[in-house]
Formats: sequence, structure tokens, C-alpha cells
Amino acid sequence: VQVVESGGGLVQPGGSLRLSCTASRYSLDLYAIGWFRQAPGMEREGVSCISSDGTTYYTDSVKGRFIISRDNAKNTAYMQMNSLKPEDTAVYYCATATTCAYYSSSAYSLLFGPWGQGTQVTVSS
Repeated sequence: VQVVESGGGLVQPGGSLRLSCTASRYSLDLYAIGWFRQAPGMEREGVSCISSDGTTYYTDSVKGRFIISRDNAKNTAYMQMNSLKPEDTAVYYCATATTCAYYSSSAYSLLFGPWGQGTQVTVSS
């Protein structure tokens, strides 16, 4: 399912942003939705995932700071990012899969996709 990310921007360290992930043509109800990020010069990595039943998963670096959620009525998933750090600077992508399995492993690309343009998040003073 093709999705579109939005909500990125420039924020100071310690600030917050909420990213949105929306599908316009297909329902997201039955899909897991993962958030990924790619910092300059780095590989893309899994950040969080929410399964179709609402179970959430987070990579260690964002636990306690980021919150993933979904609103099936709006066909949208969100990632609330709090206490942002400069190391959170990256292009953030969302993508769908049938399961959250492997979202944080190097095998994520076998399950998640297609990929959109992403949204830039820059954390800087």
C-alpha cells in the first residue's frame, strides 16, 4: 500500500514533532505500519512499528520518547516524537507490511514497502 509521510521540520533539541503516514487509495486497517529513518551517510533503520491489532514496538534509542499510534477511521498512522535529540535528525519514512516482524532487522526491506519520499526531521539549535 502506497503511503505518504508528512509532519517533518526543524526543531530544537528537546522539542517535539508529530509525523503522519496516510494512504489515500487503500485501507490501512489490516496492515502493520512501520516508521523508519535514514540519517546522512547511514543505512535506513527501523524506528517503530504498530501492528494491525495495535501492538507497538520501538527500537531502544527511541523508547520512552516516541509514541506510535494509528487512527483507522482517518486511515492514518502517527509517530509522536518527544525529547528530540540531534541524533534523531534523518529522513523519516513509513511503510506497510503484513506484520511488524523484522521491522528492526536488516531484513525489513523484504516485508515493508513500497517507499514514499519521506519527510525530513532536523533537530538543531
